Amino acid sequence: MKIEPSKRLSHFQTGIFAALDAKKDALLKTGKKVYNLSVGTPDFPVFPHIQQALVNAAKDPENFHYALRDLPELTQSVQAYYQKRFDVTLSLNEITSVNGSQEGIAHIGMALCNEGDVVLLPNPGYPVFEVGAYFGYAEQYFYDLKEENQFLPRFDEIPEDIARRTKYIMVSYPYNPVCAVAPRKFYDELIAFAKQYNIIIVHDNAYSDIIYDDVYGGSFLELPGAKEIGVELFSLSKSFNLTGARVSFVVGNKDVVDAVKLLRSQYDFGMFLPTQHAAIAALTGPLDGVKTQCQKYQERRDVLYNGLRAIGWDVRKSEGTMFAWAKIPPNFNSSQEFCMELMERTGVICTPGDAFGSMGEGYVRFALVLPVETLREAIEVIDKSGILKH
Repeated sequence: MKIEPSKRLSHFQTGIFAALDAKKDALLKTGKKVYNLSVGTPDFPVFPHIQQALVNAAKDPENFHYALRDLPELTQSVQAYYQKRFDVTLSLNEITSVNGSQEGIAHIGMALCNEGDVVLLPNPGYPVFEVGAYFGYAEQYFYDLKEENQFLPRFDEIPEDIARRTKYIMVSYPYNPVCAVAPRKFYDELIAFAKQYNIIIVHDNAYSDIIYDDVYGGSFLELPGAKEIGVELFSLSKSFNLTGARVSFVVGNKDVVDAVKLLRSQYDFGMFLPTQHAAIAALTGPLDGVKTQCQKYQERRDVLYNGLRAIGWDVRKSEGTMFAWAKIPPNFNSSQEFCMELMERTGVICTPGDAFGSMGEGYVRFALVLPVETLREAIEVIDKSGILKH
């Protein structure tokens, strides 16, 4: 029998990421050294006190049952962390866990949208943003992020009829992939725009601890009026190197949190209890390691930025996130063409910008996931290849 999958799956493609992975495997088989700067998985180890908390909890057989809910200690830990880290007061009913921010974003449209609603999405944008709107049967409207406007949206460019039909706007700063940080003035404008049109703000805050040059990395919920009209996705993945544990939270507006809780209760029986204990250890433990880690990311940022500029590549200086965003050399016609040739000639793997939307065409993204010595080696290989010269 021939099995026909849902027609909705035709919306999704493995695309360039599968092609990059296949190319990487082919190069490794030939013995070529590969410098993989494409995937945003931290290479730093998990902090020992977090790992030990998970190990200790896993020794208790009772912790292998369905959790069914967030432990009170976990919710209280998020509450205390937001108070201490961001000076934001959260009620316990304004917090719920999700199985990683990607899962939360992918399903939030189902929790909030009806057919005919519009979701405002950034272009370039992290691919799962679009998935959330699609799962909610919402119309997608993409707002452009341009370098000449510091990769910030122009709310006056969003048509009035679109704004009036919009259910939520997806925003994320510090922003992967463009590595931009938003000033306080932007958030004031965002909240005013959202209140004018009764739009929910969904802010993905994955990188507030990876921000450079002594700039403060805060929370959208710090701003007056933010909780009235929005929520924030807060992840432990990048700050605490817990990408595989899938620990994130939706915090903020109680009505949105309740909608997310209700939806998740239909398909999920709660976060694995040892993982909850690890999250508690992360949120209540020392943060010195998080700050030291940010300094190391900044060292990598500086090495990549200074090194590539020194060999003739006019790249943009990353303001935050664990990535760098760079225009492709002018002698190439597309991001994918450049990425494939760069990989073939140097073994350096980066992600083509068009994987994040049409406004990403002409750019590539580097992940800062290799030590500074290896980054210097990669820069030297790029220089010797001559790929920037013709």
